[in-house]
Amino acid sequence: MQQIDTTLPYKLIYSLGKHPYLGYLIEPHIVQLNANGSLSLSYKRVFTNTVDEFAKVLDEQDLKIINLLDEIEQTHVIKKYHKKPIRPADYFGKIFDSSVYDNIRPKLENKLLKALALINSHKKPIYLMSKTDGYPAEHPLQIAEEATSVLFHFRRNENETRYFPTLKYKGLRMEFMFKDADVIINSQAWLLLENTLYFFDQHLEGKKLSPFLNKRYISVSRNTERKYFETFVAGLIERYSVYAEGFSIQTIREKATPRLTLHYIPDGQSYLQLSFNYGSYNFATASDHKVSVRLNYQEDTDAYTFTRIQRSLVFEEQEHAFLERIGLQRQDYLFGSYSTDKNQYATVFEWLSQHQDLLAEKGYEIKQDTSDKQFFIGRTSLDIEVVEDNDWFDVRAFANFGPYKIPFVQLRDHILNRKQEFTLPNGEIAIIPEEWFAQYEHLFQFALQKDTLKLNKAHIGVLHEISEHTALTMSRKLKNLSNFEEIGHTEAPVAFEGQLRPYQQAGYNWFHFLQQYKFGGVLADDMGLGKTVQTLALLQKQKEDLKNTEQSKTSLLVLPTSLVYNWQKEASKFAPQLRILLHTGSNRFKDPYAFTHFDLVITTYGIVRSDESLLSNFFFNYIILDESQNIKNPTSKSFKAVKTLKGRHKLALSGTPIENSVSDIWSQMHFSNPGLLGSYSFFQKDFVIPIEKKKDENTAKRLQAIIKPFVLRRTKSQVATELPPKTEQVIYCDMTEAQAELYETTKSEYRNALLEGPTQGSSKATQIALLQGLTKLRQLANHPKMLDNAYKDGSGKFNAVLEMLDAVASEGHKILIFSQFVKHLDIFKKYLDKKNRAYAYLDGATKDRAEAVQQFKNNEDTKVFLISLKAGGVGLNLTEADYVFILDPWWNPAAEQQAVDRSHRIGQTRNVFIYKFISKDTVEEKIVALQNRKKSLATSLVTTEESFVKSLSQDDLQELLR
Repeated sequence: MQQIDTTLPYKLIYSLGKHPYLGYLIEPHIVQLNANGSLSLSYKRVFTNTVDEFAKVLDEQDLKIINLLDEIEQTHVIKKYHKKPIRPADYFGKIFDSSVYDNIRPKLENKLLKALALINSHKKPIYLMSKTDGYPAEHPLQIAEEATSVLFHFRRNENETRYFPTLKYKGLRMEFMFKDADVIINSQAWLLLENTLYFFDQHLEGKKLSPFLNKRYISVSRNTERKYFETFVAGLIERYSVYAEGFSIQTIREKATPRLTLHYIPDGQSYLQLSFNYGSYNFATASDHKVSVRLNYQEDTDAYTFTRIQRSLVFEEQEHAFLERIGLQRQDYLFGSYSTDKNQYATVFEWLSQHQDLLAEKGYEIKQDTSDKQFFIGRTSLDIEVVEDNDWFDVRAFANFGPYKIPFVQLRDHILNRKQEFTLPNGEIAIIPEEWFAQYEHLFQFALQKDTLKLNKAHIGVLHEISEHTALTMSRKLKNLSNFEEIGHTEAPVAFEGQLRPYQQAGYNWFHFLQQYKFGGVLADDMGLGKTVQTLALLQKQKEDLKNTEQSKTSLLVLPTSLVYNWQKEASKFAPQLRILLHTGSNRFKDPYAFTHFDLVITTYGIVRSDESLLSNFFFNYIILDESQNIKNPTSKSFKAVKTLKGRHKLALSGTPIENSVSDIWSQMHFSNPGLLGSYSFFQKDFVIPIEKKKDENTAKRLQAIIKPFVLRRTKSQVATELPPKTEQVIYCDMTEAQAELYETTKSEYRNALLEGPTQGSSKATQIALLQGLTKLRQLANHPKMLDNAYKDGSGKFNAVLEMLDAVASEGHKILIFSQFVKHLDIFKKYLDKKNRAYAYLDGATKDRAEAVQQFKNNEDTKVFLISLKAGGVGLNLTEADYVFILDPWWNPAAEQQAVDRSHRIGQTRNVFIYKFISKDTVEEKIVALQNRKKSLATSLVTTEESFVKSLSQDDLQELLR
């Protein structure tokens, strides 16, 4: 090799040479030209980064080829496949072996094939490299003008089978054996023969030719021929042209028939497998080969027959695409296995049932891969008719499995125990559709008897749940039950003082609709929408309707002590003719006969517990519970006492029927419609745990469907459109330096303890510790003085509230200040006392609520009303205030909304401004963020402190205490 003089003529050539370790490679060289234009002995190996000085003899294709050949040069190969620097001699002497070669060589050949394709198509000069001194232009090479064909020969006689190939180039047989020929590329054969490079008209591995470069044939003895035929010869016939003597090769061309084979896996995911029938032959799935070969041996005649089946790969792939379009998902491409898209079909049985007709139309054959069981794979459906009786619904249902019509009640144990296999009269096994277990479980659970499908009339909600996914034959009046807008109009009572608003009239109509069907109900309107007014209208109407009847006319109203005054005042305003008995105080009647002289007896939950035997001996017209969440605990004395009361009709009133847990609704529904939700243990297992712990939205929807006819809820945004707007703003407060330091110290103490284990499913003690820790942090975020009376360094939030309070009060506005911490309110009390500023105050210990309310309403100097959440969240009408300060975020947004509703309710004429004070970088800020993330449960079935804490994951805790 010498330097190239670029002032003299030179030429780019490509040189084929055999590397001692890597096999045949091609290198680009610049060769100096002699004066007569021939190649001199001066040459230089060129690379992509050294070609610029020779640019005048290069074109774009040369640059592409040189770039490809750079990647197979030994230095590049070593660097790519051996990460540490090493000399080529050491790499090939110490590391390189046959396994490395087998890994690297196919990658190099891929580059060589691309380079040869460019060299051939652009007629680039190619030479054979000298084996002795590496001169790149020992002999010029030519590339064959057209592809060579190959024919494999087999000659079988009584002793052996001989096998050899013949090659044809331009229609003439080409002699290549014993000619010093060489296979330069194996993966897609290129043959070097007498300075010509030959390529082939089909994909041919070079190793199929290599044995015959110096051998006339390969001999296979009779005792090994069968295995040889089954493996090697069958594969050869599948891919290449073969001429045989001593055995037969036949070709068939049949139209393919698709076959779906069912593979059943008990307690697992059964699947379908797509294959194709070509005549009597079946093939598992599409492949790269258009031809498949099957071997048959006739022992009596010692005859082998190879059958070549011409397959339609386009048709096969079309069928794969067809199955994916109609709901199947391919599990693998090798065997053609399919499962169902779970968002559309729970099992392959359901998919088959839905697509029977379409598959038959497309010519599919359906098979089963099972010997011990035969499964029914026809159409499955359910027919349900509901017949009304006086006190129940008779559900007449039949499951249709093809020609078999099975009474649905026969599937009861299967549905309740989730047994999918049901034996049909002919012995076939029907697989019960997955959705039936979820959709019809409650139909059997709530049935009055095991051997029938009769439902208590209160379970109309179960029927409505079913009607969402099954066509039911049902009367119009039953359909109306869950849609109060279609309920008939009931005239307001004559002696009612006032005008019911349209939505209140609708609630009043709903009361009468429930009365007509002897159902109980829960009126769960937002605070401030007039649950009291609607109920008083009902009671006045009862007084007028029952005037000349023998029925019991006396109704009972049970409420918290704090609301007695409010109800008495509202009754005197709207229904002054109602004769009301306050069954309160130590001088209350001890004889139930006294109740007959009154239209309404008002008492408290505490007195119901005390006078249980007295009250349970009287049969009331209506039993009405206000703030019915007071009986949410089914083990409480209040619930047990209320359950002993007897009455014709039952109503519950509550703005928040679900306060702490989904389980709260059970006792209220059990009071109003006994048996509606089954036993408490059943309700916990089937509803509370799936909804609260598993976040199961479908279960929440099913519960809503069951209780929907008996719960009427309207929000102010829906119905009280005449209310003035309210403006909400979050005020973020920086803690003082001392407050922040104390907060961080306390947080660190709790974090390690609380994050040791998950809260979900943990012990009650762990949850209590969690609540205590979070409560302590919330108090510190408000004011450290709540925990340490000696604390002197102030609170950022306290300062921010005072600044806002002074500004608003100075403009003549009245302000409600809410906190769930009485200690927090005490701090504000002491401040206002010190400043000699008038204020009203209400917490659970306040004895005279009415006096506190009147002071705020009637005293112009009293601008501030300090209220604790539990004492003031219900039963107050404070439309005199147009500002609401919420001092701390509450777990339950609904409880927060109740506080706002004290001011933003019917009767308010001014804009209402709500300020929520949040300490920055504290648990308060993170509670708000968590509430937003967990809104699904809060909006569907309302969540508060207990259920909120139960739902906290380890990630949530880490975020709260971060």
